[in-house]
Amino acid sequence: MPLKIATWNVNSVRQRLDHLARFCARYEPDVLCLQEIKVPSDDFPVAAVEAMGYPHVLVHGQKGYNGVAILSRRRLTEPQKQIWCERDDCRHVAAQVGGVEVHNFYVPAGGDVPDPEQNQKFAHKLQFLSEMAAWATTDKLATRKAIVVGDLNVAPLEHDVWNHKRLQRSVGHTPVEAAHMARLWAAGELIDVPRHFVPEPEELYTWWGYRFPQSFAKNYGWRLDHVLVTPPLRKRLKSLEIVRETRTWERPSDHVPVVLHLK
Repeated sequence: MPLKIATWNVNSVRQRLDHLARFCARYEPDVLCLQEIKVPSDDFPVAAVEAMGYPHVLVHGQKGYNGVAILSRRRLTEPQKQIWCERDDCRHVAAQVGGVEVHNFYVPAGGDVPDPEQNQKFAHKLQFLSEMAAWATTDKLATRKAIVVGDLNVAPLEHDVWNHKRLQRSVGHTPVEAAHMARLWAAGELIDVPRHFVPEPEELYTWWGYRFPQSFAKNYGWRLDHVLVTPPLRKRLKSLEIVRETRTWERPSDHVPVVLHLK
């Protein structure tokens, strides 16, 4: 059965319900994975997303920060809410959808200083990525029909940022983070779906920051949002779209949705 799955760091679901409705009406994903929902699980706007056509909702949220959710037109089974780095800071949720295992992640951003000894946020990020790789190995992820999506907060490849030389010392594009991402890919034998369809050296971005107001107009982008699949799903890969238009909407998220079509 075909499956259309989208991932989007919405940067506060309640502030962007109109954007969510507009996106869902236009692109009609079967499954939508959200990050940085910034709302406690009990206060998630379930009625609003049900009205958009998503009666199946799985939320792992907290007040004001982080949080992830899976919205689905199809029944969700085997729900999981795993805790990472011994912190219940709501960065993972997973479920089965139509025989496919969907894992939705929000990896820590890592602060501004790329030194784990000076910056505990960066240390937390590296530990989180290490635990993801260990999980992929221990759980034999490569043998299962699985999709890993979300804001992983790493732009690992040279043309995943607007200026590789300038940004190599910036958190999100450092060699150590790229190495951690490579270990995750190897541990799960994961296919980097966007680069499957748009190989290097073509530029590929999903995030344009708020700090510089003209970042989107000047295309100062980063690829922080990822779609990864295991080998059993390779033959089902049909197409992938990065929905840049949402970044032009009024009061947008700094991230844009990424949509995967499976045959």
